[in-house]
Amino acid sequence: MCPCTSTVRNSMRTGGAPSGTLAPELRRLMSAADSSAIVISVSGEEREVTAKTAAELFADDPKIVVARVNGVLVDLSHELSAGDSVEPVFIHEPDGLNVLRHSAAHVMAQAVQEYRKDAKLGIGPYITDGFYFDFDVAEPFTPEDLKKIEKSMIKIIKSGQLFRRRVVTHDEAVAEMANEPYKLELLSLTQGPGSGADAAEGASVEVGEGEITIYDNVHPKTGETVWKDLCRGPHLPNTKLIANGYALMRAGGAYWRGSEKNPMLQRIYGTAWPTKDELVAYKERIAEAERRDHRRLGRELDLFSFPKNIGPGLPVIHPKGGVIKREMEDYVRTRHIQEGFQYVSTPHISKEDLFYTSGHLPYYADGMFPPMELDNGHYRLKAMNCPMHNEIYRSRGRSYRELPLRFFEFGTVYRDEKSGVLQGLTRVRMITQDDSHSYVTKEQAPDEVRHLLKFMLSLLEDFGMTDFYLELSTRDTEGDKKDKFIGTDEQWEEATAVLEQVAKETGLELVPDPGGAAFYGPKISVQAKDAIGRTWQMSTVQYDFNQPSRFGLEYQAADGTVQEPVMIHSAKFGSIERFLGVLTEHYAGAFPAWLAPVQVIGVPVAEAFNDYMTEIADKLRAHGVRVEVDYGSDRFTKKIRTASTEKVPFILIAGGEDAEHGAVSFRFRGNKQENGVPVDEAVARIVEHIRNRVNEDPKPSTEAAE
Repeated sequence: MCPCTSTVRNSMRTGGAPSGTLAPELRRLMSAADSSAIVISVSGEEREVTAKTAAELFADDPKIVVARVNGVLVDLSHELSAGDSVEPVFIHEPDGLNVLRHSAAHVMAQAVQEYRKDAKLGIGPYITDGFYFDFDVAEPFTPEDLKKIEKSMIKIIKSGQLFRRRVVTHDEAVAEMANEPYKLELLSLTQGPGSGADAAEGASVEVGEGEITIYDNVHPKTGETVWKDLCRGPHLPNTKLIANGYALMRAGGAYWRGSEKNPMLQRIYGTAWPTKDELVAYKERIAEAERRDHRRLGRELDLFSFPKNIGPGLPVIHPKGGVIKREMEDYVRTRHIQEGFQYVSTPHISKEDLFYTSGHLPYYADGMFPPMELDNGHYRLKAMNCPMHNEIYRSRGRSYRELPLRFFEFGTVYRDEKSGVLQGLTRVRMITQDDSHSYVTKEQAPDEVRHLLKFMLSLLEDFGMTDFYLELSTRDTEGDKKDKFIGTDEQWEEATAVLEQVAKETGLELVPDPGGAAFYGPKISVQAKDAIGRTWQMSTVQYDFNQPSRFGLEYQAADGTVQEPVMIHSAKFGSIERFLGVLTEHYAGAFPAWLAPVQVIGVPVAEAFNDYMTEIADKLRAHGVRVEVDYGSDRFTKKIRTASTEKVPFILIAGGEDAEHGAVSFRFRGNKQENGVPVDEAVARIVEHIRNRVNEDPKPSTEAAE
C-alpha cells in the first residue's frame, strides 16, 4: 500500500449499523459533508481523499519524486481530479532516476550560465546512467571549468530551489527564449509538420505534442525565478533532492542536432544517483568500462584502428583482428548452412529505384548515403540487403514445396550515421551483417521465428554471452512517427502477435519497445549483458508483410492458387563489427582460446632451448593451433610479461628439466603455472580446449578436475 497522508474516508462504523443499502447512503452523506473529497485510484486501490495534489497524497515518503497519473508521468505539484488513476514513482525506479537526472541537468545548465555568461543553451536530456547538456560557448570547457561548475551546483542544490511548471503559448515561449537561438529553432519546428520532438537526439524533453511548457527554478524564500528553460518535464519538487550523488564526468564537442553542417557545441556529461554510495559504485563501473574500452584494447592488441585518412566510422581490421573476424564468420557461415540457409551474394550498389520499390526510400532516406550519378541514372550504396534477396527470390517461379526458403550472406551495407553518434566499432558507417531472409507461408511464420530465435540465442551462448532478455519493438500508433510505418492495422496486429507469442515461449523477460520497429514490421531483439552488466542490442528477427507485396513475391500453393509469402529478416551477430567490439569489451581483450589471434606462445628459458620449443610449436601447428615462439633477446621474465600483456591464453615454457623429461610447463592467465606436463599431453589438452570452443580460461589440470 502506498503512503498517503490525506484524509482517507472509509465506510463509517456505527454500533450495530447494518451493511448493504445503508453504506452507500452514509458515503453520500459523508461526501456532502466534505465536498473537497474526491474518489481516485491509488496504485489500483480506490480511495476517497482530500489531497489536492500528488505532493499532498504522498507527502510522507520523500523517496516518491513524481507520480504517474492516468498513465502519464507528472510533477508532484500536479492537481488531482476525481476518477484519476495515480501511482507513486520512487527515485530508485527507472522513471524516478530519469527525472532525477533531468533535474540535475537543469541545475548544471543554470550553473554554467552563471559561470559563463555567454553560454547559449542547446538540448539537455537524461540518458542511460546520467545526463548531458549542450552549450554554445566561445571556448571549450576544461576540467578546471567542470570543477567550478560543480561547486556552483552545490550552492544551487543546497538552496532548495523549486521546479515550477508553466504552460505558455508559442508566442510567449518565443518571447521568453528570445536570447536562446537554439530554443527558438526548436520552437519553430513545433509550428510545422510534426512537433519537433524528433528534431534531434533528446529534443523530446524540450518540445513535443501538446502544450508548450517552461520550467522555472524558483527561490524558495523570495519566490523569485532565478533561472528557466524550455522543457516538458517532469522534475523533482526541489533541488535538495539531488543531494550529493551527482558528478560531472567530462566535456566534448557535439554538433547541433547531430549534423556536421551545424555549429559545434560543447557538451557536458554528468551522472546522478539517489545516494553517494551509488555514485561511487557507478564510478567504479565506469573505471572498469574504460579498462575494457575496445578502442583502446584494439590499439594495444593490434586488432583494428580508425585511420583519419579513411574517414569517421570506417574502421580497418588488422591481421590479428582479422583472425577473430574470420573465426566469427567461419562459425556463423557453418551454422547457417546447418540451419538450412543457402549462401548468396549481392552488389554493394544498386539503382535507387530498387529502394523505392522496397519502401526504404523515402522511409529510410535519412539513413542512406546520397545518390550517385551513373549511366544517366541514380545509384545508391545499399543500406540493407533485403531488396536484393527479394530479386533472387523472384528470379523464377516458386512452389510451396521450397518453403521455407532461406537466403544468407555476409553483406556489407552503408549507413549515413551522423558523426556525433559514431562510437568505435559499435556504431559505424560500414556494417557487415550476417544477414538472412526466410520466405515462408503465413502458417509457417511462427515456427520460423522460433527456429531463428533458438539459432540466435545458441549463437550468443557459444560466444560466452549467456545473460540476456528480449525486446519487442512495435510501431507508433500516435504522434509524429505514426506515419513512418506502412501496412494495415490488421497486418501489424497479426505480426506483433506472432512475435510476442514466440518470445514468451522462451521464458525470457520480454520488454516492450513501442515505436522501435522498422517501418515494414515489428521485431524482436536480443539484449545481452556483458561481463560487467552493460546491455547491448545484439541479434534481431523481424516480421515483414510489406516487402513481399511491394516486390510482387509469389509461390504456387498446394491447391494450385498463387499466394504471397511472409518474409522474416534476421541478423545473428547484428553486425560483425559491433559484435567484435562488444566481445573485446566482454572479455577485456582476453579472448577465449578458440577466438584468440595467438592461441599459444612458446617462451624458451634460454636460447639453448629454442629448437626444443620449435618442435613443440610444430606439433601444435599440425593440429591447426595458432602458435608463436619468442626467439627474441629479451630476458626470460620480460618475455613472460610481454606474453601476459598480449593476453595469450596459453604460455608454454621450456627449460633444461622440461627438455630432459620431454615435458613443457604451462603458464595461464592469472599467473598460475603447471610444470612438467608431458609434451603430447600438453598438445592434446590445448587442442581439446580449442576444438571444444571453451570460453572459460584454461586452468591447471588439478583445478580443472575440481
